[in-house]
Amino acid sequence: MKTRNGNACSRRDVLRTMTACGLSISVPAMSAQAAARRSTERPKSLITLWMNGGMSQLETWDPHPGTPTGGLVKSIPTSRKGLQISEFLPQSAEQMHNATLIRSLTSREGDHARGAFYVKTGYRLEPTLVYPSLGAIVAHELPDLNVEIPQHVSLGGDNFFPRGGYLGNEWDAFRVFDPGRSLINLKAGVSDSRMALRRTGLDLLSRQFTKGRPTAEKETLHQDNIQRALKMMSSDQIKAFELDEEPSAAQTAYGDSRFGRGCLIARRLVEGGVRAIEVCLNGFDTHVNNHEGQKTQADILDPAFATLITELRERDLLESTIVLCISEFGRDPRINGAGGRDHWPSWFSCVVAGGGFQSGLVVGETASHVSEDQGKKARLNPTDPITVPQLYATIMHAMGIGWDDEIITPIGRPIRFADGAPVGRLLNDDLAAKIPS
Repeated sequence: MKTRNGNACSRRDVLRTMTACGLSISVPAMSAQAAARRSTERPKSLITLWMNGGMSQLETWDPHPGTPTGGLVKSIPTSRKGLQISEFLPQSAEQMHNATLIRSLTSREGDHARGAFYVKTGYRLEPTLVYPSLGAIVAHELPDLNVEIPQHVSLGGDNFFPRGGYLGNEWDAFRVFDPGRSLINLKAGVSDSRMALRRTGLDLLSRQFTKGRPTAEKETLHQDNIQRALKMMSSDQIKAFELDEEPSAAQTAYGDSRFGRGCLIARRLVEGGVRAIEVCLNGFDTHVNNHEGQKTQADILDPAFATLITELRERDLLESTIVLCISEFGRDPRINGAGGRDHWPSWFSCVVAGGGFQSGLVVGETASHVSEDQGKKARLNPTDPITVPQLYATIMHAMGIGWDDEIITPIGRPIRFADGAPVGRLLNDDLAAKIPS
């Protein structure tokens, strides 16, 4: 399919355009019951909890106490019978009956930048094409014209923030570096009359810039960004980024940290109809003193993750929200001479809750001992491995996104949203049955 404004377009884009132009196509008749259900269904949202730096699976979701790989961490029982996780996550342990735990996620990228790109997009980094992050795809494919704030948001993120890639820069995540604090430059520091004069002057400058430079205007998204910013500044929906209306007990439950506030705002954004939110927690790159470093970060993650799942469930939002806790890779089963763990992409863990994923499912097992010779080999497979593209195809399917839609990129290259197929056993029976054979 041809590209639109230099961006990729899919079959779904064409159907939207036909509908907007008053054209019609033949579709199977929908029953009255199905139509009513469709009209009342809440579109799904995605919250990604990004553990930046390489969370250690062995000190969090996949401990091996008393083994050569286990280190000093102990394990504790969880609300899912027979499952134990790290002692560093006691509150999260009470939520594991609501989640799917994948202990056998695999990657081939052990560098931070390449690993982050791969896990955020499902594609390996290459020089000819920038792939969109999963969040950008979700926002692009599930738009809501009633939402006046950005549909793709990054809270507390860093340089590896989620990008729009070939979908266009307008699908880059809107970044809030210190969630829960005042949003910089989103409130005018002058009177309304003075602001009106400034807008008049800005409109004049914009018209002069655009005159004779139509290509430059499109490439920079100058006017589009101005209009979206002004619309957001004047919208009551901007309050979703603020915590003034939240009870102090709720704020305390999430934890008084940038990440905790980010998770609380993520819940508020989901309530406001935002489609894709990433909340970033830094500090997992523990090449030295791994045990204490992972514990410090787990102490921040634990209350925020557990409270987010609890509040989404209590507010009847968990079935319409997928919560994904993931990192760019895991940590080496072998402890180095500095008491740290190095990068390990061969197997690591992630947790997925809500949105039609199975509750209380555990996938994969990993080795309790890795020899020096084994560690030097390119790859060691866990049992029941799941690749990142498979996981993302599964998430897209659960959200009603065509994971196998063929996109024609701005350079004319056909590509699919996901370089893998959904894994049915991760989903509830209804969603699994709808996966094309």
